[in-house]
Amino acid sequence: MNDLLPEVVAHWQRTEAIARDVLHAYGYREIRLPVVERTELFARSIGQHTDIVEKEMYTFEDRNGERLTLRPEGTAGCVRAGIESGLLHNQIQRWWYAGPMFRHERPQKGRYRQFHQIGVETFGVPGPDIDVELILLSARLWQALGLGGLRLEVNTLGTPAARAAYRTNLVDYLRSRVGELDEDSRRRLDTNPLRVLDSKNREMQDVIRAAPSLLDYLDEASRAHFDGLQELLNRAGLSYVVNPRLVRGLDYYTRTVFEWLTDRLGAQSAVCAGGRYDGLVELLGGKPTPAIGFAVGLERLVELLVQTAARATDNAPQVYVVPQAQAPAAALVLAEALRDRGLRVECHCGGGSLKSQLKRADNSGARYAVLLEDADRVAVKDLRANEGQRTMALADAAEYLAKQLAKQLANPAYR
Repeated sequence: MNDLLPEVVAHWQRTEAIARDVLHAYGYREIRLPVVERTELFARSIGQHTDIVEKEMYTFEDRNGERLTLRPEGTAGCVRAGIESGLLHNQIQRWWYAGPMFRHERPQKGRYRQFHQIGVETFGVPGPDIDVELILLSARLWQALGLGGLRLEVNTLGTPAARAAYRTNLVDYLRSRVGELDEDSRRRLDTNPLRVLDSKNREMQDVIRAAPSLLDYLDEASRAHFDGLQELLNRAGLSYVVNPRLVRGLDYYTRTVFEWLTDRLGAQSAVCAGGRYDGLVELLGGKPTPAIGFAVGLERLVELLVQTAARATDNAPQVYVVPQAQAPAAALVLAEALRDRGLRVECHCGGGSLKSQLKRADNSGARYAVLLEDADRVAVKDLRANEGQRTMALADAAEYLAKQLAKQLANPAYR
């Protein structure tokens, strides 16, 4: 688990703000969910034999002996909340959420044991049109962030019945080549064989490429749904690749699955992943409800933005107030007056020489330093321009600074 230091948080805030605007533009509303849920919720929804449930969840007993788990993903909690609130049956809902998730994985670049996601979930729409809306929403998010170079892969997992028939044939094939499988893949043969197709082990890629394709086992309705998805993507002008080996690590997925991938984060290539889970609401006690969603990994997304030098929101102060030898009270009062004008202001505290105070002002990133000369007058110094300081009445300083900063922010060359 890692800390997010102030230098990085500006990138996070920018990403979250842009994502919020994009989601609201599509009519999605925010839902806020508990970080801790009953363990049974995840065991039932994600699947007893998935890596998440078997090896990765942070589970404990509370004082009443109830087994609780730090949420490893957000969809199950979102479904639970919708069922308990009576908001899913015969209704269409578009929700999003954001926050930390927890999995005891092997840490590597872009992957931590506490990680953060933005999740998007839609309930009540059975056709491929909503699948494409979610994919277009995610594409618009990359555009709004100024992030290029991501590629879209899509697949269909069909219905559980079609997948069961495919699983039988897949296991027969994999057993015929069991000597070429690694330890993880051999373990998954009896529990979750589709996950073998997702192996990143280079030595197994020939085995995976020669495996039967799930697309050959689709029922008619699933094939029609997938054909409809591709037709809508084509008409929207969105580039994509059909990857018949694309599977998801959670048992609840059906039909459409998709991922946005990058080559710039090493082994952690997926930035965004999602798909349909039409049976999950019923599995957790609700009425049959079609549903689809996706999650964006914020650590990976921010890492990409930092790599591409995307400009983060500037959280530095605009004005730094330097008390000099005056009473600190005068500086604090002036700082409050400047904030009343909507300016970001840092007021020097802790004393020190004028030289040290000005050095702090410069290091803060502020555009202006305001030096208190006496009870009634101040000197305003532009820290980012080779100009002399301007002396004025204390009462005029707030209006002068507000006007100067407004002019500079209106100039495209201003930084």
